[in-house]
Amino acid sequence: MEKNNLFKRMDQLETHVGGLHSELGEMKLLIKALLEENKRLSIENQQLRDLFKRESLLAVEEASVEETEAHEAPQQKAADMPAAAEELLGTAVGEGHDNLARLYHEGFHICNVYYGHLRTEGDCLFCLSFLNK
Repeated sequence: MEKNNLFKRMDQLETHVGGLHSELGEMKLLIKALLEENKRLSIENQQLRDLFKRESLLAVEEASVEETEAHEAPQQKAADMPAAAEELLGTAVGEGHDNLARLYHEGFHICNVYYGHLRTEGDCLFCLSFLNK
């Protein structure tokens, strides 16, 4: 009779360990999702800080430009506009690529297949080919 009891108890223990294993797997998935969300929010927060800083600097520059515009000739203003527009456009294109490269190096996918997910298994060929374009 003790042998039957022993096998029953071993079976119960095995069932209990199996339940703990599945619960541990669920918790790992939840922790992974929380870490991804935390990283995404940290990046978004930093981007918003940078945007706020840029907007503040632009507002200060605009105020100083308005002061100097009153003293400039109208022809000179017209000549400066295309050069400034080209400079801003070149900066925006390069900045977008730099942001994607930064995201990739921080451990996120930038390819269309897994965009925004954490890279857990090293380099992604899709992301690398996208960066090399």
